[in-house]
Amino acid sequence: MTAQAATGQAAVGELAGRVALVAGATRGAGRAMAVELGRAGALVYVTGRTTRERVSEVGRPTETIEQTAELVTAAGGKGIAVPTDHLEPAQVKALIERIDREQGRLDVLVNSVWGGDRLIEFDTRLWDLDLDNALRMFRLGIDTHVITSHFALPLLIRRPGGLVVEVTDGTAAFNRRYRGSLCFDLTKNAPHRIAFGLAAELTEHGGTAVSLTPGFLRSEEMLDHFGVTEETWREAVAQEPHFAIAESPALIGRGVRALAADPERARWTGQSLSSGQLAKEYGFTDTDGSRPDCFGYFEDVVFGGKQATAAEYR
Repeated sequence: MTAQAATGQAAVGELAGRVALVAGATRGAGRAMAVELGRAGALVYVTGRTTRERVSEVGRPTETIEQTAELVTAAGGKGIAVPTDHLEPAQVKALIERIDREQGRLDVLVNSVWGGDRLIEFDTRLWDLDLDNALRMFRLGIDTHVITSHFALPLLIRRPGGLVVEVTDGTAAFNRRYRGSLCFDLTKNAPHRIAFGLAAELTEHGGTAVSLTPGFLRSEEMLDHFGVTEETWREAVAQEPHFAIAESPALIGRGVRALAADPERARWTGQSLSSGQLAKEYGFTDTDGSRPDCFGYFEDVVFGGKQATAAEYR
């Protein structure tokens, strides 16, 4: 019996010899997924636009791909930072050629590129949106994923068993409700269809494609928004009661790690998954030992009117 079968979690070193690319690994979920893949022994290429020398339009200079690579290595893997703008096909092509040249394989592709939070205009009609911002959102959240997969998949399918993870916001079921801004709604639904389509295209190559979402994520940006830290995050519940169900980025990181280490992961192909769902399936927890079910909480309590607390969904 493998360690994963016994505990529901990937063992340290279980991904040794595997090569992963986490596109959009500068911060948040992308960084956490890269680190957890490294913790299981994988070699992880981490990409993004913010480096120690250059800051992207997101404008958060203290979070860099070099830091992420160092965290991957410290966790037990090997992190390699490659500055890449995933809207530039030539840069992505060069990235994949480098991975091929240096490793000759790619086992896991995580499409986590985003960086569009600052562009969202909630509760604003389409005709009142800033059109440039709206179209930029499509570019950041959809075009980057398609461009990256276009160049990466020929390398990934050289060996059967490759995994593609399309990271988004909200499960397919949750996103049946309007997300409050048309262009955001479209951008975050697209990865579900990308994963669904790639699942069909990868089947003959023994590959798996899924879409994956965190719950209410305690990203660096979200913590800053509320004026709290990862250690003091519960203080933000006074401002936003639903933040009580929030999860650390480590939860989705552990989800990707478990998927990558699961020899039977093909059973998930084409599906929309969440960090909470995978935590229950594979038996792992968040950093505080809880197993938050964000989408269950929102369906039952926030939208369904059930009288219950977030603690009952942790």
